[in-house]
Amino acid sequence: MIGPDRLARVTAAAVVPEQVVGYVSAVAGSKPRMFGSCVGYSSGAEVVLVGYPLHDPFDETAMAVAVDLALQTAGLERITVIGPVRPPQAPARSETAEDQYYALALPEPAAGQKLKNLLRRAGRDVRLIAGRSFENDHAALVQRYLDNRPLAAGTRQIFRRLASYVETSAGSLIVSARRTDGRLAAFAVGEFASLTTAFFMFCFRDSDLAPPGGADLTLSGLLQEARQRGQTRMNLGLGVSDGIRFFKRKWGAEPFLPYVETSWRPVAPGMLSRLRGLLWRTP
Repeated sequence: MIGPDRLARVTAAAVVPEQVVGYVSAVAGSKPRMFGSCVGYSSGAEVVLVGYPLHDPFDETAMAVAVDLALQTAGLERITVIGPVRPPQAPARSETAEDQYYALALPEPAAGQKLKNLLRRAGRDVRLIAGRSFENDHAALVQRYLDNRPLAAGTRQIFRRLASYVETSAGSLIVSARRTDGRLAAFAVGEFASLTTAFFMFCFRDSDLAPPGGADLTLSGLLQEARQRGQTRMNLGLGVSDGIRFFKRKWGAEPFLPYVETSWRPVAPGMLSRLRGLLWRTP
């Protein structure tokens, strides 16, 4: 376990959402630990290591040191490392996925005139309200996503715990786009606990109520909050799909940090020598 002061320092230096300790603890229920200069999370016999060293997210040597430390965890049965590169300790047949984090430089993103016009038109139909209250209509819109979309099991778990995250993380903020009659058209959740980096965490829109540009308008509200706080970057998250990448690039976002996720089951200490003994045993 990490002490409260250390937890706060980790989150304050966060450049990826997985380093926001309150967020991960709320949605995953895992316990944070430090492995060298990297934060990790333990859940039973599994460890997820966020292999972006706090002093420099591109420091591959420090990441490898953290992986070595994580592999020494007692009772470890599975390890997942996310970082800028594949860890050198990973076996050849490890499960691997790759993506990139996209970000906007602040204070002013490179939004074009077309996007500005879209935001202006959306602002005629809805008004933005910022706060930390996760209300019944927020929960209902999330549930519609769960009911109607083919989401991965991990994504479903995160969405189901979204209210808990917002309630427990003091750095979270909801920007809601509401029609003039108060109905919820869209909302976005941002995280502002890091000193330098704001995070565009989630966005949901009602296809029946949200005007064109409704989701963009909620993002504009988060960007305004980040500027007021003096943050220098908005991390928009991973590329994920062509549609999501289009949304981010429309704002002028660019890839700023590689994402490589690698998972494997480590060989228990002494197991390798026993296997060798079996292979070389004389009949």
